[in-house]
Amino acid sequence: MREKPEAKASWLATVSNRFRKGGKLQPFRLLRQDIHNLRQRYVSDWTVFNQLVVASAVYVFFTNILPGITFANDLFVLTGESWGTIEVVFSTGLCGLIFSLFSAQPLTILGVTGPFSVLAENMYKLCTNKFHVPFLPVMAWSLIHSAWMHYLLAIFNAHDYTMQYVTNFSADIFSLLNSVIYFHKASLELKRNHDNVPFDAFLYSIIGAFGTCLLAIFLSTALEWKPLFGRIIRMGLAEYAAAISIIFFIGVPYMGELANLDHERLSIQKTFRPTSPARDTFFVRFWEVPLEWVFISTIPGAIITVLFYFDHEISSIICTVERYGVKKPGGYAWDIVLLGTTTALCGILGIPPANGLLPQAPLHSESLRHWVEVDDDDEDPDTPLTTSNPRQSATSSPSTSSSSTTLSSPNNIDAPRKRKLIPRVHEQRYSPLLQSALILVFISPPFQHLLGFTPTSVLAGLFMYMGYQSLSVNPILPRFFELLSPPSELPPLPNPQISRWAVHGYTVTQIVLTGIIFGVTLTVAAPGFPVIIIILVPVRLWIMNRIWGRETLKFVDGWACRPGKPEDGEEEKAAREEAEGGGGDGTTVSASENVGEVDVERGLAMTSSGIINEGVREKQS
Repeated sequence: MREKPEAKASWLATVSNRFRKGGKLQPFRLLRQDIHNLRQRYVSDWTVFNQLVVASAVYVFFTNILPGITFANDLFVLTGESWGTIEVVFSTGLCGLIFSLFSAQPLTILGVTGPFSVLAENMYKLCTNKFHVPFLPVMAWSLIHSAWMHYLLAIFNAHDYTMQYVTNFSADIFSLLNSVIYFHKASLELKRNHDNVPFDAFLYSIIGAFGTCLLAIFLSTALEWKPLFGRIIRMGLAEYAAAISIIFFIGVPYMGELANLDHERLSIQKTFRPTSPARDTFFVRFWEVPLEWVFISTIPGAIITVLFYFDHEISSIICTVERYGVKKPGGYAWDIVLLGTTTALCGILGIPPANGLLPQAPLHSESLRHWVEVDDDDEDPDTPLTTSNPRQSATSSPSTSSSSTTLSSPNNIDAPRKRKLIPRVHEQRYSPLLQSALILVFISPPFQHLLGFTPTSVLAGLFMYMGYQSLSVNPILPRFFELLSPPSELPPLPNPQISRWAVHGYTVTQIVLTGIIFGVTLTVAAPGFPVIIIILVPVRLWIMNRIWGRETLKFVDGWACRPGKPEDGEEEKAAREEAEGGGGDGTTVSASENVGEVDVERGLAMTSSGIINEGVREKQS
């Protein structure tokens, strides 16, 4: 009996320590750090602007607005005309604009998501059919409650005890899931065409869909067409591949006899006013609900909070994973505060809220990715490098532009160094700002009319291309190909303790889990699928290390939000801490991105053994 007070005192002391300075629950700890990081990076975010940034903005614009209109068509039916095209486009543009200006991680792209559409459908049915209360005021209160819940998550550093333990195992599954979802959406769009148009128009929709996807893929390889066309034309074709393909196949149905077919096109709204005939302005009189519903709305508010928190955090993680070479510090807590604010604003305006989008967020990073050349033995890839003859480097021939090109560091100009290529992303705010501004422009009736020219077959093709783009950079894909390859044809593993069959088993596990989660997204439980992704985190950390060996897991997995791997030993952790200590806190941001690094033209071929730099041309950043 005497142990109980002591145990209680020990428990209270443990809880109290968590709220003290440096504890995981110390209020505003991450927020202060994020605001500091934001102030350090903000000016430099406006110093990078080039044609790759513009191409990225155009690409993300199409991959954001066209799928958004599809969700709008679904919401129009599922919410009894409460929401439609104008509300979805307005929300996507407004929230994207706010995040591009004020977020700590501008690479994250926002939009109205499919899981929220399912949640909104269920809420509408409950409000109208069972409880007989107005849908939009109840939704407004739900989103207002969700806002202060977001604030609490940020204030008490939720990222530290949730997403901090996410590994690439879960992130890669989520990325693969989104690829599958977009291929599935493409098939659904074609099925809808089959049901709504004559057979001849349906046959053309198949041609239009696959043509849009294949032309975009073909043009994206333009950098490898050398010596065909000039370098500038090849870069333009590669970087605007999706936009060129979409515009081309929007125009094809108006040519010749194809114009006589009964094509299905995007349904749009031709006036700037709410979709619902009962509304005149974008404002909800949310106080006009029974008092008890103000409190009952906390239940859907909590569900929305869980959905948005995990969805947005995972989107932010995947668009900043190691393969993109992101250098600047982000700010998960600050972005959750901003997300809560935009969520409440959308509720008051009577429009669906937007949050982090997949695969648009990682596709945004992918479209901004380029390659820089640094010393092979340079432990800090941010170390500035210069060439001994910048003019010669900028005009070098293909035969001298491989990764073995000898460049010089500032400390030893005459000594040749081995070089290596590393990925970088143009971390700036122009591309999200431009794509959001373009989307906002399309809430005006003349531009809405332009969207109405788009055949839904083009949308299906865009879905396929987005699925392909997301899948092509997923590490699961090359490991799946290795699974199908004879062992004699595979490169040797770096460590004899790593089992090839264990790697294959790990890959099959990821694919099977992706299939299970995809099955869940087809049911009424779809809004909860991000929670399933999070459940995989303890499964990976506590169960999988009993199935696979330590060296195997180190080979295939690593932390998604921080350096290192879960299986790192004490010596490796100490070495990393020493390296981080020697390099500062890692939050210093230079006024100019990639100063002195040698940038190389995008389009390098990737293999399991490294980068094949075929015929690229160097240029000074």
